[in-house]
Amino acid sequence: MIHFRDEMRINPFLISFCRKTSAGYNLTSLFVGSEGTLGIITKATLRLYGVPEATVAAVCAFPSVQAAVDSTVQILQCGIPIARIEFLDDVMINACNKYNDLGYPVLPTLFLEFHGSENGVNEQVQQAAEITQLNGGSDFTWATDQEQRNKLWTARHNAWYAALALRPGCRGYSTDVCVPISKLPQIIVETKEDLITSRLTGPIAGHVGDGNFHCIMVLDLNDKEEVRKVKEFTDRLARRALAMNGTCTGEHGIGIGKRKLLQEEIGEVGIEAMKQIKTIFDPKNIMNPGKVV
Repeated sequence: MIHFRDEMRINPFLISFCRKTSAGYNLTSLFVGSEGTLGIITKATLRLYGVPEATVAAVCAFPSVQAAVDSTVQILQCGIPIARIEFLDDVMINACNKYNDLGYPVLPTLFLEFHGSENGVNEQVQQAAEITQLNGGSDFTWATDQEQRNKLWTARHNAWYAALALRPGCRGYSTDVCVPISKLPQIIVETKEDLITSRLTGPIAGHVGDGNFHCIMVLDLNDKEEVRKVKEFTDRLARRALAMNGTCTGEHGIGIGKRKLLQEEIGEVGIEAMKQIKTIFDPKNIMNPGKVV
């Protein structure tokens, strides 16, 4: 075990620069996915992609959460190679309008982006528009030039700050889950109903193209009852995802707050396996101690 750790210091992960390799276990993915509990990354090489010939973005509003998410699922099931598709509920789009001085309808909304050749993009847009209209979606509002697209996606990227601006002086807590695409409409509808019933401020936004979405909970930390309700809501959300064969976190990670949920997701055997891996890489427990396992 000691020899293995020394070798890793000399030649971390014995990284291959081939386009693909099947040589041994995928230690790189193990390390990258460890939330800093196995070590630190000191250098990264990024792959660059070419700029597509044509890029267009669009906004589409829907009469209900169900209609918006159904459209997402159907677009994906039809194999339309959409580059980006983001869902924002009515609370989130209202917050984005106010924060970014926009005027989108305050309805469940999809932000979409299409890449490819001119002909390919036109075909993608036509297919996607047919699906959204069948679900009661509005005509697409287009963002064709770079400035318009930047404004659209900046609004999405500012979602955290837009949500906080709904309740000045309050704090934010963002949680996320991920489920199979087929379960996405059900979980988002149920989550929206839960937020309304619980009388909590939790705008929903998500990269729904991969079944992942976020609730940005805005709360008063001095209100113990509200803090309790938010904690109970986020636990219900995670367990709702697990019951649908999803995961308690698609992007944010386990950290401290979801350690119990991780145990529910992968079981005692999974936790024990992770602890043994942790011991091999970090026997002194100095790498992000107390997190994940």
